[in-house]
Amino acid sequence: MLSQYLKPVAGLFLCLIAANFASAQTGRFQQSVNYQMDVSMDVKTNKYTGTQLLTYTNNSPDTLDKVFYHLYYNAFQPGSMMDVRSRTIADPDRRVGDRISNLGPDEIGYMHVKSLTQNGSDVQFMEQGTILEVKLDEPILPHSSASFAMEFEGQVPVQIRRSGRDSQDGVRYSMSQWYPKMANYDEQGWHANPYIGREFYGIWGDFDVKITIDKTYTLGGTGYVQNPNEIGHGYEDEGVSVQAPTGNTLTWHFKAPMVHDFMWAADPNYQHDKIQMDNGITVHHLFVPSEETSKNWGLLKEYTPKAIEYMSEHFGQYPYKQFSVIQGGDGGMEYPMSTLVTGGRSLPSLVGVMAHELAHSWYQGVLGTNESLYPWMDEGFTSYASSLTMASIFPRENQNPNVHFGSYRGYFSLAKSGLEEPMSTHSDHYHTNRAYSSAAYSKGAVFMAQMGYIIGDEVRDRGLLRYFNTWKFKSPNVNDVVRIMEKESGLELDWYKEYWVYSTKTIDYAIGEVHPSGDQTTISLKRIGLMPMPVDVVITYKDGSKELVYLPLVIMRGEKAEEAGMPIRILTQDWPWVNLEKTIVLDRKMETIKSIEIDPSKRLADVNEENNKVEF
Repeated sequence: MLSQYLKPVAGLFLCLIAANFASAQTGRFQQSVNYQMDVSMDVKTNKYTGTQLLTYTNNSPDTLDKVFYHLYYNAFQPGSMMDVRSRTIADPDRRVGDRISNLGPDEIGYMHVKSLTQNGSDVQFMEQGTILEVKLDEPILPHSSASFAMEFEGQVPVQIRRSGRDSQDGVRYSMSQWYPKMANYDEQGWHANPYIGREFYGIWGDFDVKITIDKTYTLGGTGYVQNPNEIGHGYEDEGVSVQAPTGNTLTWHFKAPMVHDFMWAADPNYQHDKIQMDNGITVHHLFVPSEETSKNWGLLKEYTPKAIEYMSEHFGQYPYKQFSVIQGGDGGMEYPMSTLVTGGRSLPSLVGVMAHELAHSWYQGVLGTNESLYPWMDEGFTSYASSLTMASIFPRENQNPNVHFGSYRGYFSLAKSGLEEPMSTHSDHYHTNRAYSSAAYSKGAVFMAQMGYIIGDEVRDRGLLRYFNTWKFKSPNVNDVVRIMEKESGLELDWYKEYWVYSTKTIDYAIGEVHPSGDQTTISLKRIGLMPMPVDVVITYKDGSKELVYLPLVIMRGEKAEEAGMPIRILTQDWPWVNLEKTIVLDRKMETIKSIEIDPSKRLADVNEENNKVEF
């Protein structure tokens, strides 16, 4: 009799195991890394050697029988994929063009792995351009760790894109993407994309880095200096006397907790200024003094702390105790706890680039979305945040009241150009640089600005804070940010994601005929564009008063709350997206109306504003 009861129980047990296994197979996880690196730079040859001990923890449910490293410097060689792409794309980046194809042997970049072991045993590895493929003799089991010991060597390329030596500003070393970096593995598998010049995706972990270099050089970048009273250069404790080194080199020791990359820059002429904020954050500025830089970089010290304070209040608390703004690179580029910025800029330009690159600390540095798949969730949200920050810390006369005006203008230009591609396009595979940059920066920023139009600015702002606090250090994707906004607003927003991200359909609403009807007025509205949106219609009367008609989409399954600063809402009616026209009736005589306008707030990304307003 007992056996007949055991069989159903056993079957239930197996079903539970299968369900748990399926859940584990599709669940989200984060891999983990711990880097220890010791590097020696020869400033005469621009070559360096290093050792790397990497502890890699496989937090996935999968067994890994291979791993991949990025060897970014190999892109800076004639015939590389970056070189070919730069010479064949319709609108090449002016900083690159055909420059890589003309590099000589002492100007190219390279990164070669000389030896590699896993848990003390040699492993097979093969260099494929900017990727090192490693076949493991001992698979890394789920929820286990492996130790990789490596010897590597590199040559710093002439400054062309982001990283390199001897930039146009005269900065000796901008050392980004400079070490063999483990590729990321997530629920979509490996992301071992060749480096052709676009975006990055890393694994969070701890970095312990020692850099030995000529003693005259000052360094800055990611991480906290561990031996400030040995190296000096403005890092020493106040009042401490630094003893001059006995040899020709110094070893700089940095530690950086919970970051996904490590950048450093070095120059013998850097001026190092340090500011201590009231909240305990130390801000470093390193630049090469000159007529072009000294004044504005001196003034920049006022604005960087203000930007950190503003962004921490509005987008989430900056989690590190340090941020460095460093002259270097080829424009502006973000890295953990730091940025590289070219120096010869006007003050508005310098502050603007600083604010943009600092905002990356939230969306690239801490949220860490896969930029290759979702560049607009980094560049776009960063552009959105930095525009608000600049309007707060660097107000200017005659500024457009819509602080995101530039992003809307960039999107409208793209939408009308015939070059637009869906924002779901992988960043490496956009057909033109213009399509990529306008989608990532402009259309991505409009995604968030327009979100305020759909759910209300205050609700969107609360959602942004919730997004950061929920998803920091977890690499969110497009579904995650949309779900946060749904939870905060109580509205369904999947339609917005599907139209704005996965298509190039545009918004165009128009005011049609307006007719008097006794003591009432009949207004016809038309949807001309292929993308449906909720519509705010503001009626201005001849006595100066205003009223608002709100037409949410049926598929929103609700409506936004009335917004502060907007006219009183007198009518709300759902508009099914399949209906191309909508008629509303006002209980006001037509002769009392001065104008009727769709979205005077200009948050709706309507590609044809000429048909949005009628005046009487």
